[in-house]
Amino acid sequence: MLQVVEGMIDQEGKLRILGKVKLPKSRRVIITILDEEPSDEISNLALISETSLARDWDRPEEDEAWSHLAQLPSL
Repeated sequence: MLQVVEGMIDQEGKLRILGKVKLPKSRRVIITILDEEPSDEISNLALISETSLARDWDRPEEDEAWSHLAQLPSL
């Protein structure tokens, strides 16, 4: 099943996903960079969400769930 998720990417290439994404397993993604600047509303939402998402992502269960990616060769 395909999902569309909105996000923002900054000048250094740091990607922020706006909202939660729950998946049964890891999945490949395709990122399309739009030729428009984000609105202030989207920027503020990303900053507000960052702390909350960091708490969720920085759990030992998340590290374990994604540990197989550390074994993949670098691109």
